[in-house]
Amino acid sequence: MADTNRGYGQKPLEAEQTRDKAKGEDRVGEHDRRLTEERRVVDEAAWGEAEQLRRLAEEARVIHEQHREELEQIRQEREGARHAAEEARGAAEQARAAAEDARHATVDAVRATAETLSATIEQMKFVEEMRRACHDIKGIANKPDSN
Repeated sequence: MADTNRGYGQKPLEAEQTRDKAKGEDRVGEHDRRLTEERRVVDEAAWGEAEQLRRLAEEARVIHEQHREELEQIRQEREGARHAAEEARGAAEQARAAAEDARHATVDAVRATAETLSATIEQMKFVEEMRRACHDIKGIANKPDSN
């Protein structure tokens, strides 16, 4: 009978150990499910943050591209202004040269006018001398001879 009791006592002990083992496995399984759920939540949060960072990076890229385009436009405008300044400088140089030419032409015209006036005065002097000579000749011709 001792042998029978011994086998009988082991069965409830084995059953209890099996129950304890099953409870432990259930606890481990539940713990694993909680960890898996926590990991899923953490992964979703990390994915959301990564997506937000991706959007921010895309916005930064777009802004950077806009700034690059604006800088290119400013460079082109500056280049256009430089060309306009060069053209204005060339036009100013042409105007200066034209003014210098006009000054020379004015000086030449004043000199020619002065020469013309001088020649006219000389002609007037000559005409005046001729008039006096004619007057003197008339005066002599109209006088009776006293000889």
